[in-house]
Amino acid sequence: MEILETIAWDKLQNGLIPAIAQDYQTNEVLMLAFMNKEALELSLQSGYAHYFSRTKNRLWKKGEQSGHTQEIIECYLDCDKDTLLLKVKQKGVACHTGNHTCFFNQITLDSIVQKSSKTIDTSNLYGAIDTLYHTLLERKNSDPNTSYTASLYHKGENTIAKKIVEEAAELGFAIKDKNAKEIIYETADLLYHSLVGLAYRDLSPDLVKQEIIRRFGLSGIEEKNSREK
Repeated sequence: MEILETIAWDKLQNGLIPAIAQDYQTNEVLMLAFMNKEALELSLQSGYAHYFSRTKNRLWKKGEQSGHTQEIIECYLDCDKDTLLLKVKQKGVACHTGNHTCFFNQITLDSIVQKSSKTIDTSNLYGAIDTLYHTLLERKNSDPNTSYTASLYHKGENTIAKKIVEEAAELGFAIKDKNAKEIIYETADLLYHSLVGLAYRDLSPDLVKQEIIRRFGLSGIEEKNSREK
């Protein structure tokens, strides 16, 4: 596409252009995401918004899991040719939290107030792992005195790492004891604390899924030899 060459890709960080999605009828700002050249080309060709996820490190179609797609009505490029504005027809909600827009946290110099207006329960639209991970990310703004997850973040990496080691050991003992119920409980505990660790470092579990997919068809020896040093 000739239009792709007019964008100032060379001055964009990591070749990603910010894309603002706006409701085409109300002009409400719904979300901000990023596109690489391939995502923009797919968006213009298909008529539906595709973005590049910096946390998942891959291309994704808006609504690929939830069905909450964004049909592009109009697309604008700003005067500096380094930002996009998409006028979209939003199906369902734009935010994974169930809010119509991603912009519902009102901030001041010393506080964050949620102006939440959830219209959809998204717990049944995303996988349990993805839903939990996003919940853990939200807990970063919670009070450590009232939220266990927030208290782990507050205590830092040493505490988080220690909990992961403890839960792994408890799972090992449960497996050794052949206690099915405890194995399930301890596996859930280990998964939860592992996701806390990923969220602490802002690493999406989707990256782990991609790594598992990469390993399909490889023996353990081949897989270890294929890792980057």
